Amino acid sequence: MDWRRVEENIFKCLMLTSVCCVVGSLLFILGTVFVKGFHALTLDMLIKTPQGGYYLGKGGGILNAITGSIVLGIGATLLALLLSLPLVVYLNLYLRKNSRRAFAVRFLLDVLWGIPSIVYGAFGFTVMVFFKLQASLLAAIITVALLILPIMARSMDEVLKMIPFELKEASFAMGATKFETAVHVILRQAIGGLVTAILIAFGRGIGDAASVLFTASFTDSLPYSLFKPVATLPLAIFFQLGTPFPEVQERGYAAALVLAILILGVSIAARFISGKFTRHVIR
Repeated sequence: MDWRRVEENIFKCLMLTSVCCVVGSLLFILGTVFVKGFHALTLDMLIKTPQGGYYLGKGGGILNAITGSIVLGIGATLLALLLSLPLVVYLNLYLRKNSRRAFAVRFLLDVLWGIPSIVYGAFGFTVMVFFKLQASLLAAIITVALLILPIMARSMDEVLKMIPFELKEASFAMGATKFETAVHVILRQAIGGLVTAILIAFGRGIGDAASVLFTASFTDSLPYSLFKPVATLPLAIFFQLGTPFPEVQERGYAAALVLAILILGVSIAARFISGKFTRHVIR
């Protein structure tokens, strides 16, 4: 008996089983949300804010939550990008490959990545209490930015580590500085992967509820100020599913379907944009 062939077949079966479990779980979740929420999803729900008694089964919609999630996600993503991009460029261009400082920074980012989002929410709430601030869009942006910062930074770091070392050497040989090499060579080669990392972090930010539970609060109004509370889709889903009214619970599943479609759209956009920018990548 060829034991190597048997071993290969066993691991192939295990891999196929894993794929089926992952895909099956995804389809089951999406199917459940679709079946329970599609018939409750109406145009009024998408274009109107909650009216009086919305969470008791009366009229209105979740436009406030949709708009709030998008504004919050964009703000947090831009803030995280402002912090993470210089960091990963410094790690990959200004420090040696086996530098202890680079190892320490990457280790800390991995630790931050593993911290539960509720801890970020509690930290943001503690800071708010210390400075005597109220829950607001700004507080939520800062908290979510801290949440997605390690995700974005480590994703970008892995992308930049795949850039051929010879490109850097060729750029230095032509007389370019490290900053010029970073802007005109490294980032140009990695732009597809960087965009993907940004969009993944954005999708993670708009889908989190624990980090904004105490920092964003909730409101029936559209976001109009950084210093006022803001509604988000995860919290809208949480509040609607927590009511005893079946029609409101159905709206909660409809809101979950909207959130799932939004994140799915971000994922598809990440793949499409990444493919568009890879024409500059040296293979």
